Amino acid sequence: MFQGRRQIASLILVPTALLLSAFLFFNEREMPRTEDEWLKKTLEARQVISQALSPALKSSKRPAEALFAPEGEIEKQKYKIKYTLQDDVQKEADSLLKKYRPDYAAIVMMDAKTGKILAISSFEKANPQGSNLALRATFPAASIFKVITASAAVDRAGVNPEHKIAYNGGNYTLYKRNVLSDKVNRWTRFITLKEAFARSINTAFGRLSLETLEPKDLSDYASRYMFNEPIPADFAVDMSQAFVPQEKGFALTEVASGYNRFNTLSPVHGAMLASTIINDGKMLVPYIVDSLENENGEAVYKAQVLERGQILRPESSEKVRQMMEQTVLSGTSRKTFRRIVRDKKFREIEMGGKTGHFTGMNPKGRTDWFIGYASDETDKIAIAAITVNVQKWTVKSSALGEMMFRKYFKDKLDEKEAQLEENTRTPSSTGKRHTGLRRTKT
Repeated sequence: MFQGRRQIASLILVPTALLLSAFLFFNEREMPRTEDEWLKKTLEARQVISQALSPALKSSKRPAEALFAPEGEIEKQKYKIKYTLQDDVQKEADSLLKKYRPDYAAIVMMDAKTGKILAISSFEKANPQGSNLALRATFPAASIFKVITASAAVDRAGVNPEHKIAYNGGNYTLYKRNVLSDKVNRWTRFITLKEAFARSINTAFGRLSLETLEPKDLSDYASRYMFNEPIPADFAVDMSQAFVPQEKGFALTEVASGYNRFNTLSPVHGAMLASTIINDGKMLVPYIVDSLENENGEAVYKAQVLERGQILRPESSEKVRQMMEQTVLSGTSRKTFRRIVRDKKFREIEMGGKTGHFTGMNPKGRTDWFIGYASDETDKIAIAAITVNVQKWTVKSSALGEMMFRKYFKDKLDEKEAQLEENTRTPSSTGKRHTGLRRTKT
């Protein structure tokens, strides 16, 4: 399916009906007739937008209008820009980072079903005018790479979340004498893959890679998740890096557990990873420009959905979701998610995540990751939050994720709760009172 690195041209697109929609700079007499032509035009359009907007976006600026050169023309024209950003969650992201003031931080929230960027925020305490950290891939991927390892284990090797792993040593260290030995002694502990993922046990993931995976498996799934290749968004994002050794050994266990600073990840890419898991294994390519309008208010461009393709089988994605759900219920982010998990209003919201910690060098400091998702009957959202702290901690990235989830669903859940209360107070036509939603057996 995805053997080695895929070129951008191999992206799978949906749906075919979108071919009829207006697209940037297309001459009506030259509308694309095939998916290959449509893909080419789509990528060209996103590249044109990226070239015009990326310099501003890298400085965390979002111009209301910009100059673009239509296809086949040299002279640039000015168009108004409508972004995909959702005002309330964008303001919340900006407000949270200004409130807690970590040394470095970024938040990215995206619609997992479409790829729309709903919020993107960056903060640097010592340099408020610094570059947009959400677009940088200089951060160590840390334990977020366990998502790649877990995906390969369940999708390629057929491992179940209840698979037992024997390991020695500490939970959050990684020593050769422990991870390379398969001896079982009185100090050996056993843990399920689901628990090892939720608690981010490095040695257990190191053993998993040696026992069930080959180096090419990790390399293949890193490629599926778009490491080592550009992301064809309509804005420039640094390329995330994944270096996988060709032989089994200690270096492979470091990669599989995320215990190295050489594999890197951008916050935008982190949100894409989480969106893939909640979207049944299908990865969406993000975009931030919803439409462009000319001076007469006429739309000359309307963004379309662009898919990477089916990264995992849906049943494999479901297994990884079980692991990510366990992270917020009993794993490394259980404390920060305790309040929202116990909140009755959020009982129908499915949530999951993955944390990661490692000392990075650019920027220098303790990197703290959270990627996750939240979903109800209609919405699927994904988030990546990162903080880098030099000396003192001000806020956990998982707490930023929890507060962003709460903000996104708050109005919707409040409205639903009010409607249920209204139904309870309002007599029905038969004289009986409504009691809200009821479960029915099927």
